[in-house]
Amino acid sequence: MARPDYKNIYLDILQKKYPHKKEECRILLSKENLSVLNIIELNQRIFGKDKESMQFNQKHRSYKKSDILNILDYQKKYKLNNCELANHFKLSRNTVAKWKKMFLV
Repeated sequence: MARPDYKNIYLDILQKKYPHKKEECRILLSKENLSVLNIIELNQRIFGKDKESMQFNQKHRSYKKSDILNILDYQKKYKLNNCELANHFKLSRNTVAKWKKMFLV
C-alpha cells in the first residue's frame, strides 16, 4: 500500500497558500523521509493549533511501528509516565499502554 507523498503535498501548500512560512518548515521538508511526528509538526507549523482541526485530525492518525517506537523512546528519554506522554502527543493513555504491551514486553 503506497503512502501519500507528504513532502510534495506540503511543498505545494506552502508554495501556493503560505509562502511566508516556507523558511520555518525548510528543515523538516529537507528530510528524505518524513515520519508521522514530522508530518504532525509540519501541519501545526503551517495551519496553527486550531482546536477544531486538531480534534478532526486526531481521528485520522495512524502510526507505523517505527513511529510508535520513536514515541516510546521519547518517553524513556524524558522520563515521562504514560499520562504525560499521552498529553504531549495528544494520544489516549490506553493507547500508550497498549503500545508498550505490544512492543516492549
